[in-house]
Amino acid sequence: MLLLAAGVVYVGILLCAELRTAIVPVLLALLGSALLGPFHRRLVKARVNRSIAAAVTCVAVVAVVGGAVYIVVAALIDTGDQIIASLRDAAEDLADHFGAAGTSLDDLASNARELLTKFGGTAASGVISGVSVVGETIAMAVLALLLVFFFLRDSDRVAGALRSMAPQGTADTVEAMARRAFEAVQGFMRGTTFIAFIDSLCITVGLLILDVPGAVGLGALVFVGAYIPYLGAFISGAVAVLVALADRGFVIALWALGIVLAVQVLEGHVLQPLIQSRTVQMHPAVVMVTITAGASVAGVLGMLLAVPLTAAAFGVVHELRTRYGTS
Repeated sequence: MLLLAAGVVYVGILLCAELRTAIVPVLLALLGSALLGPFHRRLVKARVNRSIAAAVTCVAVVAVVGGAVYIVVAALIDTGDQIIASLRDAAEDLADHFGAAGTSLDDLASNARELLTKFGGTAASGVISGVSVVGETIAMAVLALLLVFFFLRDSDRVAGALRSMAPQGTADTVEAMARRAFEAVQGFMRGTTFIAFIDSLCITVGLLILDVPGAVGLGALVFVGAYIPYLGAFISGAVAVLVALADRGFVIALWALGIVLAVQVLEGHVLQPLIQSRTVQMHPAVVMVTITAGASVAGVLGMLLAVPLTAAAFGVVHELRTRYGTS
């Protein structure tokens, strides 16, 4: 039974990876609806029309995410020249201390130009492929946002729709299973948001103490990146260290790196297992193994979806055992 369930999960993740353009927006919309559902319900309880409440919720999400992206990009643009100069100085220091005899930055630049000329065609094709990926990502994001609107607006009809499609005599069981699965996804999203808030708060405070420019924007980047396990933390932490290197020098950059690493250790060894194990009702070891397995099967997409999908499956199994299990 366990092997069968593992096989079903494996095939499901593979299908998500292969049909990502159609499936990923739906799954992301479900995650977004689970996270934004309480805010939408509060608006509805305040006698706001369901469609207007759903639209306001989506606009608020776009405003928050867009504002965070704008703050981060503005901070990087302001310090972009300083980052490049700092990296060049660091490269010169490394070349002076560890470079081979007769090797200089000019030699490295010349060799780099030769390599770029030799592999220019490959680079050009890579750029074209990158543009295609960006376009596909934007399309999926827009579709996911539209689906979030419809999922929130019509959330009161879901139970009735499930009951009407369920085989005769199984309506109550199907509805209960769906509720358990969705509650598990909601728990995952709440836990991830709480962890993201703690991470961003700690790193923002640390960067403010170090007087790193754009600390608030970098903290916002950490918050958004926390929804992508491991990879998001690495990218946001690297950006924070580079900005510190550009404006405050090598020593402050090391302190910033220490803060980022300390926060990531806190997240990976304490917050992630402890909070997620409570919000999704899974053992910390299961959470860590699930994330690793999802990454090995479908990369970043697998990392993002592995825990909520597994939590949903655990919720369904728990409901079935409650109803039909023997004591």
